[in-house]
Amino acid sequence: MENNHYFYVLHCQDNTFYGGYTTNLARRLQEHNKGIGAKYTRLKKRRPVKMIHAEAYTTRSEATKAEAAFKKQTRRQKESYLKTHPSLPLPDQTS
Repeated sequence: MENNHYFYVLHCQDNTFYGGYTTNLARRLQEHNKGIGAKYTRLKKRRPVKMIHAEAYTTRSEATKAEAAFKKQTRRQKESYLKTHPSLPLPDQTS
């Protein structure tokens, strides 16, 4: 599992989506919620964030390409993508 590369989507407090790349979903989610993740999620109005989607890839390149493609979509296209693409089990988000 250590070789897995992930594309993930967060649902932010301000009702926006954030797409990202990581090799560790649980750690990355914690970083975003602590305000040490991406610039986008550092803003207080965007936190807390909830991970709503994740996909595994064998290479970093594949995962970052999926992230880039997601970010180029409109809100409606992103919502459709999330409905039609299966997600991995997500990390515990109760804390």
